[in-house]
Amino acid sequence: MNNFDTLTDSKPQGGFGPTPPRSLAETGLPPVMLRDILLKTIFRMSLDQISDIARAICLPVPVTQEIIDIARSQQLLEATGTLGATSRSEMGYRLSDSGKARALDALAQSEYYGAVPVPMPHYARQVERQSVRDIRITRTELTAAMGDLILPHSLLDHLGPAVTSGRSILLYGPPGNGKSSISNGIRDALGDRIYIPRAVEHAGQVISVYDPIIHTKADTTEDDPTSLRRNANRHDPRYVRCDRPAVITGGELTLSMLDLTYNPTARTYQAPLQFKATGGVFIVDDLGRQEETPQALINRWIVPLEEGHDILALQSGEKFTVPFDTLVIFSTNFHPNRIFDRAALRRIFFKIKVDGPDQQDFLKIFALVARKKGMALDERTLVHLMQVRFPEIGNAYANYMPGFLIDQMLSVCEFEGLPRQMTPELIDRAWDNMFVRDEDIER
Repeated sequence: MNNFDTLTDSKPQGGFGPTPPRSLAETGLPPVMLRDILLKTIFRMSLDQISDIARAICLPVPVTQEIIDIARSQQLLEATGTLGATSRSEMGYRLSDSGKARALDALAQSEYYGAVPVPMPHYARQVERQSVRDIRITRTELTAAMGDLILPHSLLDHLGPAVTSGRSILLYGPPGNGKSSISNGIRDALGDRIYIPRAVEHAGQVISVYDPIIHTKADTTEDDPTSLRRNANRHDPRYVRCDRPAVITGGELTLSMLDLTYNPTARTYQAPLQFKATGGVFIVDDLGRQEETPQALINRWIVPLEEGHDILALQSGEKFTVPFDTLVIFSTNFHPNRIFDRAALRRIFFKIKVDGPDQQDFLKIFALVARKKGMALDERTLVHLMQVRFPEIGNAYANYMPGFLIDQMLSVCEFEGLPRQMTPELIDRAWDNMFVRDEDIER
């Protein structure tokens, strides 16, 4: 049993926004930890009004007041009254000398302050409520998400069930045929929004999760914490409402990037890439170009892909489980049998070959790209391309070629001072730049 199984109950119907805690107990965190985060936040941010403090630590005002009352009872905070307060006439607070000493002591243990973290079991329950495996995408929605990509119906027949399953996908085939674009289209097809915790807590350690570089925050109207009237869609402010995340990595991916990152100065942790992708898509592009072998990378994913949870480790060496609810997409130009053994392939749920287009689809793509770039089609040039040039490479069409050839012709026209046009001569000049001759070069 995972250490978060006790809280992963059945999925509710309808919305899945986490509700704000109504009491200190509902935060799921020890009172001492809550008190220390409050003291550190007041000290670092120079706050004195309860509404500002509540907003900074991302808790409702009544719960923040509970923590303040604890700190006051321990003579760590002092009430300054309403003198000098804003028009809100709130009670002001300041750290006592003992409070400043405690704040500094707590900062020496961990520099983390601000948003109160979400306990890992609570987060696991939220992940279950907004699981990527609950998404249902129609053929129309998937086609629309692919934008201008022209894909055969047979490919969508395989992609649709793969995306809907929320399981792992391997896209393979010759380069330049849109595997990366298809991956991005799958990401766009997810469409809805989920709740990302600003930070989570395990064994007293804080792990930062929300990353504005990765997570796209949805537009929301923030409540006034002092208002009696609340927004009907209000959720736990410890979470950020975001588009389903998409983490894209390529040849730079290393195994260490899948582990917790510890900051020895701040004494806090940063969640790894796959953790930040929870509820969304993790794309490993150009598989086989990384420093680690594809087999080593897939071995790292065996437990998450099969068990639905990942295993991370703290600096102390303590290992613990975290939710793994991610649609993992591997994309490679290599044949799977050359980079994986059978056991590894068995663990990738869908294996989809992405071939180049046939001649009819190639011409559709060529016409579409030409129209977008403002270049008129020329029948004589297309006949030359189809009957002279492509037979030289065995009529091996690729999706990237129309854009490459047209961009090359546009560059020549600009340099030569010609109007935008295509001619057999311009196609030949563009074609020469698409390939490199296999020849010996003297040094």
